[in-house]
Amino acid sequence: MIPEQIATARLGGFAPELGLVAFIAGSLAFAAFGANRYLSVGADSTITPIFAGGLALLAVATTPEYAALAGVLALLVGIILIVGGILRIGWIADLLSVPVATGFLAGIATHILLSQAPALFGVAEVQGSVYDRVAALIANFGQANPFAVAIGLGVLTLTFMCEALNPRIPGPLIGLALATLASVIFQWDRLGVSEIGPVTSALPHLVISKIDFQSVIHVAPLAIIVSLVIMMQTAATTRSFPSKDDSPSIDQDFVGVGVGNVIAGLIGAFPVNASPPRTAVVAQAGGRSQLVSVFAAAIICALIVFGAPLLTHVPKAALAGVLFFIAQRIFRLRVFVDIFRRSPVEFLLALATLAAIVIFPLQTGVAIGVFLSLLHGIFTVTRASPIVFERVIGTTVWWPPGKTIKGEKQRGVLVMGFQAPLSFLNAYEFRHGVLDAIKREVDAINLIVLEAGSIVEIDYSASIAVAEVIRECRAAGIDFAVARLESVRALNAFLRFGIIDFLGSDHLFHSVEEAIKALHDTGKGDGTPYAENRR
Repeated sequence: MIPEQIATARLGGFAPELGLVAFIAGSLAFAAFGANRYLSVGADSTITPIFAGGLALLAVATTPEYAALAGVLALLVGIILIVGGILRIGWIADLLSVPVATGFLAGIATHILLSQAPALFGVAEVQGSVYDRVAALIANFGQANPFAVAIGLGVLTLTFMCEALNPRIPGPLIGLALATLASVIFQWDRLGVSEIGPVTSALPHLVISKIDFQSVIHVAPLAIIVSLVIMMQTAATTRSFPSKDDSPSIDQDFVGVGVGNVIAGLIGAFPVNASPPRTAVVAQAGGRSQLVSVFAAAIICALIVFGAPLLTHVPKAALAGVLFFIAQRIFRLRVFVDIFRRSPVEFLLALATLAAIVIFPLQTGVAIGVFLSLLHGIFTVTRASPIVFERVIGTTVWWPPGKTIKGEKQRGVLVMGFQAPLSFLNAYEFRHGVLDAIKREVDAINLIVLEAGSIVEIDYSASIAVAEVIRECRAAGIDFAVARLESVRALNAFLRFGIIDFLGSDHLFHSVEEAIKALHDTGKGDGTPYAENRR
């Protein structure tokens, strides 16, 4: 945790000790208010580039104004998370699909690599767009410091080796300690190797910054975006590392992370987040409760008080090596390959999200990623259309036709299913799909049965479409029934919108076969429409 917190603080343009302070705030708060027994909260490399890029538009990095805005941002983020947890909006964590989330993380990893490449090569840092950074890196590549490169790649290689041998071995900490020791012994600072410099040894204390209301207004949109990302990552971490014998309590974990952000803001730190890699370390090391994080916070307090001078000589290239390792873990190459193999269209969605995160300002890229994810979800729902079902031969089961299932139809009966929630997004497609299916049938249709087992919700627009379908069917002399309306929400919607009254409660059945026996057997085989036979 120690190397990551220091490196993340530097990634955001903060003093190294603020990363340690942020970890103390997040860990102690979550231990008191969170639910998950493993989850680790602190400075996080996923959200730091996002809010650092946003704050850089309002103040110059490393200045008191920049740090003050970061504290206000943490307070706002904490309030949003606490309110979200109390209102139980854990569902919002599902707004990002896996392809979009994969592209989003890959974009964050790209920003980390580009921001740390100058430190790794020992060249001057350049602020600006991705193009400016890449151009400057290429122009200054010939001036790379071989000692800095050796330190950064050495820490990176050692970290990989330790993880391969045993995940419990703290490779980043060992690499950072060895690099610092070598820098002190061989005085690499005289050879152009930059060090992080003096580290304050003061323990966390209350800091109240004077921020005008206008600054809060500027920070608020960024706080919403950061809060959304934190919710998604917290939910994903909680689900990946559930507490034994306990069901995940995502909303309670939102509260825990929110309190951590509030405390971080009050003591002058920056926003904190749940960390999947650190949580994995806790689980792999045999942690059983939040006492792990409490003890870790106590060790870091001791480090701040007694070991701050040791951190002064940590080479920036060594921290860059740690962040390079974190970036490659965030960039989920295997997931990219798997998405490409299984769903090329969603692979393009992942690439589009990656491009948006890299090309545009980070907060804009994140907003675009959320929009693309929602657009993909809407597109998936709108693609739904009615399907003509067939009876599986030798059974009473009606099923969508397929290559592995032999089905048959019953003369005069049309059984149709709709495998999605019925809403304004697909109501038009539903109505025209049913009517077009009737026109395509060669034999006269006496009865239509809507197999509603997959319809979990119906909104007002869809209720109008259903009523119109029933009305047009009856006008054509075709009876209409609904079978297997299993969803409680859908059934309540049928009642609320008056569909059952219009349909008739005697036309609502538990199965398709039950509907056919009740409404079609009278006219079966004689070719007479049921409505005429009934008259």
